[in-house]
Amino acid sequence: MSIVFCVFAFLSGSIPWGYIIGRAKGIDLRKAGSGNIGATNVMRVIGKKEALVTLLLDMLKGFIPVFILRLLPYGENLILFTTVGILAIIGHCFTPFLKFKGGKGVATSLGVILASMPLAGMITVLLWIITVKISRISSLGALVSFSLLPLIVYFLSYQEEFLIFSFLITVLVYSRHISNIKRLFSGKEPKIGEKYDN
Repeated sequence: MSIVFCVFAFLSGSIPWGYIIGRAKGIDLRKAGSGNIGATNVMRVIGKKEALVTLLLDMLKGFIPVFILRLLPYGENLILFTTVGILAIIGHCFTPFLKFKGGKGVATSLGVILASMPLAGMITVLLWIITVKISRISSLGALVSFSLLPLIVYFLSYQEEFLIFSFLITVLVYSRHISNIKRLFSGKEPKIGEKYDN
């Protein structure tokens, strides 16, 4: 059963909703804007409504496997629990449906965190929204909120396994944002609504 859950989590995370929504509009997001299949590029290339749908669907594909597992006796196995969450995020970042090239993992990670650590998840989402509202830079919102995630988990006194879990999620998100970090330091990271400059 644990293997089934792991496969389910990975495949759930692998569904490239942004790409699917883009294709429905006749657009290949991999060849437009930043080339990313996440909600930010969907908004940049297609529109706000489609971006919101992408964001919610990408969150759900991380939320659903973890939430279902929480309802079952298997959810008491923290190693399985955290593995399922990580696999959902990895599925999004390296989807086999797009030759193992996927998104940056932010929305799916938020879904996983909300399902596994609801209070920590809500605080992380709030920090992400506040940072984006102030800076108008989506990637900065992700980097700030996820850098604080392990601290949030620590101060909320979650179990040690969850602290390690949150640190792994942060590492994953940061590893997918290396190019964004470079652009932020060089002052070339586009704000929301600005044209993406390769």
